[in-house]
Amino acid sequence: MSQLIVSGMRPTGKLHLGHYLGVIQNWVELQHKYNSYFFVADWHALTTKYDKTEELKNDVLNVVMDWLASGIDPKISTIYVQSHIPEIAELNVYLGMVTPQNWVERDPTLKDMAKILRTKEGANSQISYGLMGYPVLMSADIMMMNADAVPVGVDQVAHIEITRDIARRFNNIYNTEFFKEPQPILNHCSLICGLDGNKMGKSFHNDIKISDTAEETAKKVMTAITDRSRMRKTDLGHPDECEVAFKYWKIFGTEEQIAKVRQECEKGERGCADCKRELGALINEKLAEIREKRLYYENHIDEVKDILAEGDKKARIRAGEVLSQVRDIVKMY
Repeated sequence: MSQLIVSGMRPTGKLHLGHYLGVIQNWVELQHKYNSYFFVADWHALTTKYDKTEELKNDVLNVVMDWLASGIDPKISTIYVQSHIPEIAELNVYLGMVTPQNWVERDPTLKDMAKILRTKEGANSQISYGLMGYPVLMSADIMMMNADAVPVGVDQVAHIEITRDIARRFNNIYNTEFFKEPQPILNHCSLICGLDGNKMGKSFHNDIKISDTAEETAKKVMTAITDRSRMRKTDLGHPDECEVAFKYWKIFGTEEQIAKVRQECEKGERGCADCKRELGALINEKLAEIREKRLYYENHIDEVKDILAEGDKKARIRAGEVLSQVRDIVKMY
């Protein structure tokens, strides 16, 4: 595993199935093919929630417990906390010096975050210096490990493009080929909508968390939107117009199960309530082992902290090697 990948996630607290299917599943697979570094981006959390840090420490631990339970193996992957690697902050300074202002302003993620901020706080709300510098800090995260590639979704490819631009500009300015221009590794995992048919998200109250109990999951699944045209169990159904439930079947079910659900729905032999009860049981079955491991880590929180301490140490070794060469290239005293 000569090539290195790095990817991170903000500490938003307990993760949901969207995180698992869209990100973590891919990481679990890639860790066996690449030298893998996965970090909790707690500095990034401050760009929009600098005044809401009461649960930040717990949120970091919750994210890591979900990773570990889902199959991220600390024996082969390096798991660390962004703010525990001070070298990232120094590299961020050097990269900020060579990054043109308009590169930062055109970043689509920054525009989206600014739009959300203004929606919440008013049209005249000010973007903080930290939020404005988000794209450079994100590039520092990646370049700190001098990564070959970054696992991302299609909507995050722009993140990698600005990192490639900054790496190329740094190399050109200092007449070096030190920094690699990382390639995106697109995930091909299933995406899952929220129970209301919109994007799944904690703030939308439409998510199923990895750590939810079987009872909580079953109750939530019963709220999932189905085929709005059906009024009675005997009405002929339209699975492809089922806004949520049948989409979940296509993610969690086998080909045989999916075919059976489709056939019974179209013939009016399967009611939506029964269908969702069966679906909830299936999701609980799929998550049973993960939740068992999650409960173990909840009861052994010191083990989680030890894993992070070891990961921080490994990440700092790699970061120190990179930063030492960067300082030489920039000709710092």
